[in-house]
Amino acid sequence: MDGENISRSGSWGTNSKAGLGKPEPVRVRNDFYIGSSDSFNSVIQTIDTVARRQCSMIIYGETGAGKEMVARQIHTASQRTNKVFVPVDCTTLTGQLFESQLFGHAKGAFTGAVSDTLGFFRAADGGTIFLDEISEIPLDLQAKLLRVLQESMVTPVGSVKSYPINIRILCATNRNLRRMVEDNKFRADLYYRLNVVTVEVPPLRNRKDDILGLAQYFLAQQSLLYGETEKTLDPQAAQLLIDYAWPGNVRELANAMERAYVLTPTDIITPASLPTEILIAPQSQNCENEFRLPTLDEAQRKVIVHALNATGGKKLAAAKILDLDRRKLNRLIDKLDISLPDQTL
Repeated sequence: MDGENISRSGSWGTNSKAGLGKPEPVRVRNDFYIGSSDSFNSVIQTIDTVARRQCSMIIYGETGAGKEMVARQIHTASQRTNKVFVPVDCTTLTGQLFESQLFGHAKGAFTGAVSDTLGFFRAADGGTIFLDEISEIPLDLQAKLLRVLQESMVTPVGSVKSYPINIRILCATNRNLRRMVEDNKFRADLYYRLNVVTVEVPPLRNRKDDILGLAQYFLAQQSLLYGETEKTLDPQAAQLLIDYAWPGNVRELANAMERAYVLTPTDIITPASLPTEILIAPQSQNCENEFRLPTLDEAQRKVIVHALNATGGKKLAAAKILDLDRRKLNRLIDKLDISLPDQTL
């Protein structure tokens, strides 16, 4: 299935050319635009508003919620869309390597520096640089980053020459930067320089209305990958996805749908193909974030019932799915007082 047909209609960016008057709207297609919940629409509205501006932004959100997708969409809908988008994972770099990777270095600047390098900032010249988990940048390097942003100039490590750059900076974090400023763990001046516009990407558990659309999209991507007929979720599997809290957010959902697709031999995905953590997930109680962990017997009963339902009550097939000896499965069925269909094998 074409992602255009199953995704949300998308966003509207701008296509501005000198001398052509008012910018024309341009349709932006992006995998991120799948959903219609109020919280998701709020993010879309912010993107639509700021994409054609040049201001820096901080994108907040949990791991896997789609912060980089937001940044990529802002870049795609901006006037820099034909320029490079450079993502930088700030959690993977430390010390001198961090500074060298960001700002480049001159030949001979340190041991192993056998040639000049551009660094991420100069490589992003004319385009957008995305600093993911910016909260991980050391305080001493934050000062150098602030100077680069203020002067729009980069000085490589080991060099006295500065180079002008024209970039837009977008950054993301799953931590509270304001609190880090109060705790002297993040520079206040850098924070206020970056904090022109903020957007918070909602966790998937707060986008219940979007879960099934996203799930079907990821399944469609798998069918395209393998050139096979599309697979769909049966009602019980769909309800399990809606009820699950998704601590890994959209990334976890994508992985769960890939797993379900490859484990399902038919066109209908049943609960038996879903990850165990989804099958045994605790049910919400009086409020959304208050959960009761199931007992071991409850968890085992739930998994066995799902396996039996998925196999039409065939105990041998269910035992294979659960990786259990059939005799052990029979003992658990008796112990947990699980009712079986009329005919079993």
